[in-house]
Amino acid sequence: MTYQSQIQRQDALLSTAKPRKGWASPGSWAAALGAGVVALGLWGAANRPATNIPAYHGEIGGFAFSPFHKGESPQTGDYPSTAEIKSDLALAAKYTHNIRTYTVEGDLGQIPALAEGMHLNVTLGGWLDRHPEANAKELAKLVQVANANADVTQLMVGNETILRGDMTVPDLINDIDQVKAETHVPVSTAEPWHVWLKYPQLAQHVDFITVHLLPYWEGVPENIAVQDAMHRLQMVHDRFPNKRIVIGEIGWPSDGIDIGAARASNINQARFLRDFFNLAQQDHIDYFVMEAFDQPWKTSFEGRAAGYWGMFTLDRHQKWSLTGPVENNPHWFEYALGGVLASLAATMLLLSRRPDIRFTGKLAFAALVEGFTAILAMLFMNMGETYLSMSAAAVWGALAAGQGLLLFLLIADSFDLVETIFGRISRRHYEPIPAPAGAKLPKVSIHLPICNEPPEMVKLTLDALANLDYERYEVLVIDNNTMDPAVWEPVAEHCARLGPKFRFFTLGKYKGFKAGALNFGLRETAPDAEIIGVIDSDYLVDPDWLRCMVPAFDNPAVGFTQSPQDYRDNDGGLFKRMMFWEYAGFFHAGMVTRNERNAIIQHGTMTLVRKQALLNENGWAEWCITEDSQLGLRLFRAGYEAVYSKKSFGKGVMPDDYNAFRKQRFRWAYGAMRIVRANAGALFNPFNKELTLGQRWHFITGWLPWFGDALGIVFLAMGLAWSAGLILDPVRFEFPIALFMLPSIGLFFFKIVQILALYKNRVPCGFLDRVGAAVAGLALSHSIGKAVWKGLFTNKLPFIRTPKMKDAPALVQGLVMAREELVLLLLTWGAALGVGFGHHWATLETKLWVAVLFTQSMPYLASVGVSILASLPAKAAAPVITAAPAKQTASLGAMHPAAGD
Repeated sequence: MTYQSQIQRQDALLSTAKPRKGWASPGSWAAALGAGVVALGLWGAANRPATNIPAYHGEIGGFAFSPFHKGESPQTGDYPSTAEIKSDLALAAKYTHNIRTYTVEGDLGQIPALAEGMHLNVTLGGWLDRHPEANAKELAKLVQVANANADVTQLMVGNETILRGDMTVPDLINDIDQVKAETHVPVSTAEPWHVWLKYPQLAQHVDFITVHLLPYWEGVPENIAVQDAMHRLQMVHDRFPNKRIVIGEIGWPSDGIDIGAARASNINQARFLRDFFNLAQQDHIDYFVMEAFDQPWKTSFEGRAAGYWGMFTLDRHQKWSLTGPVENNPHWFEYALGGVLASLAATMLLLSRRPDIRFTGKLAFAALVEGFTAILAMLFMNMGETYLSMSAAAVWGALAAGQGLLLFLLIADSFDLVETIFGRISRRHYEPIPAPAGAKLPKVSIHLPICNEPPEMVKLTLDALANLDYERYEVLVIDNNTMDPAVWEPVAEHCARLGPKFRFFTLGKYKGFKAGALNFGLRETAPDAEIIGVIDSDYLVDPDWLRCMVPAFDNPAVGFTQSPQDYRDNDGGLFKRMMFWEYAGFFHAGMVTRNERNAIIQHGTMTLVRKQALLNENGWAEWCITEDSQLGLRLFRAGYEAVYSKKSFGKGVMPDDYNAFRKQRFRWAYGAMRIVRANAGALFNPFNKELTLGQRWHFITGWLPWFGDALGIVFLAMGLAWSAGLILDPVRFEFPIALFMLPSIGLFFFKIVQILALYKNRVPCGFLDRVGAAVAGLALSHSIGKAVWKGLFTNKLPFIRTPKMKDAPALVQGLVMAREELVLLLLTWGAALGVGFGHHWATLETKLWVAVLFTQSMPYLASVGVSILASLPAKAAAPVITAAPAKQTASLGAMHPAAGD
């Protein structure tokens, strides 16, 4: 292809401002609809009703009856009204002739009177605790109500009082004997089976034994739970053969955490109770079901499961019938359909932007979106069926919002993945062909800002610039804030030797840092220069850089061009190799796809800018430490286009050690957050049309992983605090539901797989180098997270102290350099082990929580490991590694989408 035809082709490609949409693409619809049908099928399979539970056709023996409604609790003194109590009694009377109460406080003492005429026998209970005066009043009222109502057939003096340790056995016996002396109905007290066996003297003072049999709390699996309960009942019978025994509580929760092998669910509750009902009917067992109605007020001191023992919900809806199939989630289809429709919309919206993606990629993307959306839909389904206080609803709502953000991030990453691997068409590819000799090309002013740079390094950079194969250019070397003349004078002398094209300026103490120096250079630029070039002081440029890239400005819409940062220093050490490929992933993958939507990151060195565009935007932003990225975004907002060449035209040097590597990324992330703040309207306001949809997409999704790193610090702190609660107070601190834990684990592994897949397809390195690049990027997560928080809320880059002990052993140096991450790593591992052993590794929730903590620790382990590697002495220098040009690819997101050396 000739130079002129190439230029014409470039202009045609770059003028393709709006990507073709593909709403009518049959492949896209087939993939999206196919994935949706499969998803609905999987939803249906996972929510199949249980049809093998024996039906029960008799009457229920009795209900444990607590008539508290929504917002009511004895802890707050909010008791149900008489109207509510009477309505609940009428509902219970449809299923049983026996109820058992727990207290006569408030209007609950009117239950026997309100039950009159409903054919209900009332086992009336009096609540006893650690307060003798309150106990005396409770027992006095218990006696009064019992003697006044003929439907009170039995009395219960206390409930699990000995189990809780609220009273001694002798004191409880005294209260029982007192009530027996003042009433004429049988009197008992209620305790779990093992309490009766431990304190047989208690049985001598009751008219009948009331035993609690709740195998769920003992971690018994549901399939043998009824047999286990009957075994415990038989043990009590054998110990007290001459006593009538009533089961005061027996049941199974419909929701709650796993306890050992015990699983709480709607189906398990129905199976347990139906099996027990049939057995009790056959063996003529007296019992009270635990319980009639769900009582979520109990969760504050007994855990989540305590609120879900009712056969009826808090709203008095029957959870399952006594006959017929039983479902865990009766409303699953509504949530499934909502998830599928949301997934269909997201899938088609994104696939319409790239109809050229191969069908395999479309299908993979649709499947991933369906999977991610299904998790969110299941979370909402779980929230919809969970009793939440205002505070709990706020916490769950915040967690759900976090899951929504996670869903967006996963969808964006999935689209990048399939776009990279399965995309077929490149619309804005720029092939850098050197302009022929004699071609009329504009004058370029190359600006080289320096500050305390080694003179010999800068001289090499200047020599490379002197060898440029370009006729009309100048080089401005601007030194600022270098106080030692011995540092800048050799550079000034070298410029003088190179001739009139090279001009040197030393500014002394000067404000604005690099941007200030560049703005000074802009004012000193030759009037006839049309293009401004910027390189860093360590870059050795190729002779054909300008001859290849300047022709892009023949298109008047082009505001700037960019080519990759590349590196020439390889000291033979593993750390430098990991850094090299970590950098390469962004420049040879992310930038190429960003260019497809005219959304590249301007990263300073190896950039060319139209001078008039720079002047129109008032030069470089001196308030921003990543002035290059900030300028690029401003130029996009002004309507300019950018050109990216994936060919490298120069090579610099990488940071010398891990601390410098980390500080560099901290600076980039900090600057990016200030850019987000300054451009929030253009990025997030839907009515602001300065940026295209594609540009918004890449800038938001490109920086979103850095926000994820920031949230990671918060989640780690919350995880450590919650772990302490799980260890020290396991009743009040339950494990989060699995739907909150699985996505964070899944995101970590998905990101690893994504990076490895993208590198395999678009970055020319081997498997071990891919892994090394992933580890190097992971090691920066904590520093990036801190930079994001500081960049969002401060305006001055904080000072980062460089650790000393340079002469210490490599291991010590590495640990000192990453000491903050080391402390967090040890805390996280300690919490994981504490929770695991504290809960005996007994449940899925325990193992998932430990897995979450282990996943959260990975960035800190990577940081400590990379820091130690960086401290090791390098091997003999190996041949310089170079990255071959990559094919079209997608953004790596969490890599460095905001540069500035």
